[in-house]
Amino acid sequence: MFFDRCLDGEDMSLKNIINKTINGDTFEIMAKMPQKFVDLLIVDPPYNLSKNFNGRQFKEMNKSDYAEFTERWLKLVMPLLKDNASVYVCCDWKTSVVIGDILQQYLYVRNRITWQREKGRGAKNNWKNSIEDIWFATNNGRWVFNLDAVKVRKRVIAPYKIDGKPKDWQETENGNFRDTCPSNFWDDISIPYWSMPENTSHVAQKPEKLIAKLILASSNKDDVIFDPFLGSGTTSVTAKKLGRKYVGIELDKTYCAWAEKRLEDAENDSRIQGFTDGVFWERNTLNAQKKTKSNFSEKLL
Repeated sequence: MFFDRCLDGEDMSLKNIINKTINGDTFEIMAKMPQKFVDLLIVDPPYNLSKNFNGRQFKEMNKSDYAEFTERWLKLVMPLLKDNASVYVCCDWKTSVVIGDILQQYLYVRNRITWQREKGRGAKNNWKNSIEDIWFATNNGRWVFNLDAVKVRKRVIAPYKIDGKPKDWQETENGNFRDTCPSNFWDDISIPYWSMPENTSHVAQKPEKLIAKLILASSNKDDVIFDPFLGSGTTSVTAKKLGRKYVGIELDKTYCAWAEKRLEDAENDSRIQGFTDGVFWERNTLNAQKKTKSNFSEKLL
């Protein structure tokens, strides 16, 4: 039922693809898509690891072959970007080196975000891999960045006062908090787990909170968010919850169906775990989030 809502990759007119999940080979489909329709590109390509995606095997390549794979999808997506589009590309520590080098040949690289994954197995003779990177780039010298939309609400451990009044923080019955500018290191993200509504069985699902930061920072309402490796639909679902338009391409039919099911659920529940009252909260502050009133005064630096 849910897969029937997806497109087959034939009619790629702008009117037909907006707010749709497209099933097919992203390399074939992107070649047919209209030019300059993307405001924000979010790419979560297969990392250069041997992995089973619902029966489809992605095999680890040598460095040069993975670089060729990266450049291949990047060349196809470049004509789809608006002049002031922003781009985020997810990667692990190995592929980060390859992808970062290639991106700067086509785009203006602005930053590299590193985010902490609290999941992962330990290693007997190496450091546990618990971080991933996201490269941030723009198509030219003009881009959207909504700072106030992505401030992080942090607990104040040592509150500073002037004349008995809080200095740059809020005193509430639920605790003392400060809304602070985000850095390029994010340690407030939780990987989807079994009790979270967003969780699926996808082997590499990204958290909605993670994608929400990218969307809120680098797009405006009704902008078009494009993900050419959609997976179980996190980018499209988060875009919908935040009032953006979306287009996603996914090769696997089951993943497409999961994406459509999540999109239907988002019509009745637009919550994003860890994002409450217009701000992102640290981990382990759920009780404070629940108690906080919706008119939680002004945001502070």
